[in-house]
Amino acid sequence: MDFRDVTPAYLTFRVTPQEGPIAAFAEQEAWEATERYPNVMGTGLPEFFHARECEMGGWEILGHASNTPQGSRDSLGSHFRMRAQEAETAGDETAHRKWMAAAHRMDREVVNEVRVRGERFRIVRACRFLRMGPNGPEPPRPSDPDTAEVGEAMLLGPKTKGFVIDPFTGTSLSEVLLKLELVRSAGAAGSDFPEDVLADSRRARDEYPGGVLLPAVFMISEREDGKWLSFNPGLSHSTPQGARDSLARWLRIGGPYTLQLDEEKRAEWARLADRLDETRSNVLTIDGVRYRITRVERLVRIGPTGPEGPRPSDYDPEPPVEIHTRQLKEQGLWEEPDEDEPVELDEDAKDFLRLAEAEAKRREERRRKRGR
Repeated sequence: MDFRDVTPAYLTFRVTPQEGPIAAFAEQEAWEATERYPNVMGTGLPEFFHARECEMGGWEILGHASNTPQGSRDSLGSHFRMRAQEAETAGDETAHRKWMAAAHRMDREVVNEVRVRGERFRIVRACRFLRMGPNGPEPPRPSDPDTAEVGEAMLLGPKTKGFVIDPFTGTSLSEVLLKLELVRSAGAAGSDFPEDVLADSRRARDEYPGGVLLPAVFMISEREDGKWLSFNPGLSHSTPQGARDSLARWLRIGGPYTLQLDEEKRAEWARLADRLDETRSNVLTIDGVRYRITRVERLVRIGPTGPEGPRPSDYDPEPPVEIHTRQLKEQGLWEEPDEDEPVELDEDAKDFLRLAEAEAKRREERRRKRGR
């Protein structure tokens, strides 16, 4: 009997030839990374997506990632509203009513899986990992796509939209070996994690023993007092340039505003941002703190019923929008918006606005010089 006749699809790890010189280069880099950055570590915070089950197998990711399950539930509700609008335009009143009913349900219930008009939708959880070596976390690889212009990476959109989570899709040998390593790991270990997080991690390893790797993303790591940490744990970018742009925006807007820097320091940080733009470097030192653009792998665990959803211990602070609104009203914290009343900005808000406007003007000037 062929093993393929008895092995569940979710436990499939297929190695297929990756054709072309770029694929061969990427495979070589992956093997080198295992030697230069041998330790695979979880980053702590997962990502969440809203996805639709495909008729031919697998689950299609429908949009961008969110830091919380509720963020993805809200995105799924928006997807239902768009489907309702399409049905209304097509004159299908029954479909419009059903899609809107699904959207309203997402507004008032914590729903991680729902079926609408024969289609099955689910909130999907992805664990994040990075490689660590003697000199710190792995930076972007030369084979990682990085074609965005400086300051324009956000226009590219997420690479995961339209990606199909399907364990039967063939991948390279290095990717299969990485998946095997990740699915065998609980993904959280040590005293830094609460017991409920550790218990959920062990349970997921047993209940979702398969896995699919999503395209790599990039975040910013910082080294201070001899330790590498995530600069903004909940934020990741589709390209290395997206992470560089984020760091440059912090230097020009977020940092000066948050830290209340004086004009001299603001000018110094702006020069550092200019240098980052000019060099497209993956490392930068700011006031003795070393920052590095870091490559992050993402794994969606797969089990008998499909991809893993949110875990009970996942950070999910906000309820659905209707419940949240009711809670705010009960606490006397809800104010109905008055469109006719002008908004008065305090000095802090005006300072932030000035920084943001200066950055927008700088970017527009950069586009003009490029002839765009």
